[in-house]
Amino acid sequence: MSMFAPIPSGDNIKEVIKTAFDADLPVAGDWGYTQEEATIISSDSHPMTQLEHMLASMRTYIEMNMTLPEQARYGSINLNEINREQITNHTLIYDKVTYEVTAIKEDLYNAFIQEYKEGLGKEGFDISDHFSRRKEATLTREIIYWFELPLR
Repeated sequence: MSMFAPIPSGDNIKEVIKTAFDADLPVAGDWGYTQEEATIISSDSHPMTQLEHMLASMRTYIEMNMTLPEQARYGSINLNEINREQITNHTLIYDKVTYEVTAIKEDLYNAFIQEYKEGLGKEGFDISDHFSRRKEATLTREIIYWFELPLR
């Protein structure tokens, strides 16, 4: 089981994205945890992989930051696509995309940034040690996101 709770279904995903991120995206459906809960992309006017990455980043940010108590939040959240599979089911087309997510606890990340700003260029600042500790503090996880694509 993931240490991050999935976003509950039932809310209008388009409205949640508009409210949380001030973005008006051509989406409906759910948060893409399974094929049955796929995020429906209703337009191909955006570059598809870019739109998918944006949606996965938004979902991950909600899970790992916005819905957590302040002391449990993560920052420096980054996603990299590591696998992509296209599935056709009757008349529907799906992208099943796996992302590697990296993040650092937000308070720790802020401390690393402050340490870097104060130490960079000064004698005694061990930049290798700094980045080694940042790497050790980084959480890495994999997520799968299902997208239902517009018919071409």
